[in-house]
Parts: sequence; C-alpha cells; structure tokens
Amino acid sequence: MDVPLEIDVLEARRLLQAGGALLLDVREPHEFAVAQVAGSTLIPMRQIPAKLAELPADQHLLIFCHTGGRSLRVTQFLRANGLPRVSNVAGGIDAWSQLCDPTVPRY
Repeated sequence: MDVPLEIDVLEARRLLQAGGALLLDVREPHEFAVAQVAGSTLIPMRQIPAKLAELPADQHLLIFCHTGGRSLRVTQFLRANGLPRVSNVAGGIDAWSQLCDPTVPRY
C-alpha cells in the first residue's frame, strides 16, 4: 500500500473514523494541554528517536503538530528509519480546529 507523505486534516479524520490509523501528536506537553484531538497519542518531537521501537510498524501513523512543520520533519525521520506507513497531517491541529472540530481551541 502506497502511503502519501502528506495528507490534509479531512483525510486524516476519515482515516481515524474508519479505524485505519493512529494519530501521533508531536507537540510539547504544554501545547497538548491547551488543545488536543480526542484519541491522539502525545510523543513530543524530541522523544521520537527514543520511542522509535515502540511505534507500530503495521499501522498507518498520522503525525501532527501545531501547523505541520515539526510533524513533517518527524514523518521524514520515521520513514528514513524503517516506518514506511507514515503521513504528515498538513496544517496540524490549527487546521483541524478550523476544518474538523471548532471545539478544539486555536492558539
């Protein structure tokens, strides 16, 4: 299965609702405390290398942050380290708040 490098928040929501993906939030804990997507897993960007072996290689991982910059770097890192089923969620939680769930605070 070819997995795109980047998807938009609407596609991410569709994949999550279908049960076909894991949403990985790479923001900092203080950002996560302000706004989060229900069901997401927090692993701050700096902890990703240490947690690499814990990430499920058999699942589509959707990586997101505030607007998509950090998560794109994490997506590229994970793909370079043997996890091909990884996609960046373009626009991050900011786009999620605007397009998917307006109850998620913007900051």
